[in-house]
Amino acid sequence: MAIITSHHIDDVRESVNDALASLQTSLRELNNQIWSNPETAYQEHQAHDAICSFLEAQGFTVTRHAYGLPTSFEATTGSGGRLINFNAEYDALPEIGHACGHNLITTSSMAAFLALSFALKKFGLPGRTQLLGTPAEENGGGKAKLIDAGAYKGVDVSLMAHAGPKRLFPGVESDGVGGVLMNARKEIHCEFTGKSAHAGGNPWEGVNALDALVSSYNNVAVLRQQLLPDQRIHCAFLDTPKVANVIPSLTKAYWQVRSPTLGGLNKLMAKVRNCIEAGALATGCKVDIVENELYTDIKLNDTLCERYQVQMQKYGRNVLKSHDKVLTGSSDIGNVSYITPTLHTMFAIPAPGGSFPHHPSFAAAAGTDEAHEEAVIVGKSLALIGWEMITDDAMFEQAVQQWQQSIQTE
Repeated sequence: MAIITSHHIDDVRESVNDALASLQTSLRELNNQIWSNPETAYQEHQAHDAICSFLEAQGFTVTRHAYGLPTSFEATTGSGGRLINFNAEYDALPEIGHACGHNLITTSSMAAFLALSFALKKFGLPGRTQLLGTPAEENGGGKAKLIDAGAYKGVDVSLMAHAGPKRLFPGVESDGVGGVLMNARKEIHCEFTGKSAHAGGNPWEGVNALDALVSSYNNVAVLRQQLLPDQRIHCAFLDTPKVANVIPSLTKAYWQVRSPTLGGLNKLMAKVRNCIEAGALATGCKVDIVENELYTDIKLNDTLCERYQVQMQKYGRNVLKSHDKVLTGSSDIGNVSYITPTLHTMFAIPAPGGSFPHHPSFAAAAGTDEAHEEAVIVGKSLALIGWEMITDDAMFEQAVQQWQQSIQTE
């Protein structure tokens, strides 16, 4: 059913600005609290409690520990109409804190949720908003688990934004990019089992699990010569021998495999698995392999990217609509983009030259007042896109059609 409204977008923008102006100080305090107390995947207890308490203080009903995840939460408002989801990430990186700026993701998504909720209530229109706390983006696939638990059921559009430097790609400087391609990623966990023996006395009776691990690693090293430019393979040795005079009977490792598309990832995963199995075969070991934590590539939505560019221009920001180069990181927001039209923007914050997410210098940049101000402006823009998706049938249907076409390509 079409929604007919006489409210001009400029009137809504003014309402959004007014709503967030009154919360300026408290939003900054929340941002700083999260940034000052970095917590890693599924350990974000302080961030969870702080965000929930903030929302409850503003009169929102919050479900803590939502969908079976101790550090997830959900807040919803409104009735009838379409449901707009905003995602709040707040996990940090080991040792280097919020070097990926997830405190700013929380800030922008919180600002968007508050602004759109207040605007829908003020103008009396049908429409619903959801702020979802999505833990463990860095490692753990929180959004994938939330999808499985039904957290995104009924969501019509999903919106969020991620901080980055002004020079996100070589030779390209801007205030952000509406749509950024990111790699699909999956993990391979492997455990090699051999037979222990004394390395000096009777090594011929042993079956060396370390040889199997090293052989598999070298096999993948050879495979790297045939990788596509944007494909990546990383490895961590988890369990290796601690003494030299014993043939080891057990070793463990895990791999992260990345490719620009889900189809490409599946093909590359098969090759890496062959490399691991060949290491076991060559040494006479057994190998157990477990594949998990799939992060898909991100399906860009041209309509949502274009609306982000337009809304950010209203706040004096020069934003690219999209970029065709793959940003070689990965995010579980890609999984969301396979089930509903999704916007995952990158917005620029002031940062030292050469600073980039996952570098210690970016953690410092993410804690500044200037970065907070950019996150709030982004939140306002996301709120206005949410408003358009609720109130403009033609625009929403266009976004849906583009999304349906994009997922059919896999």
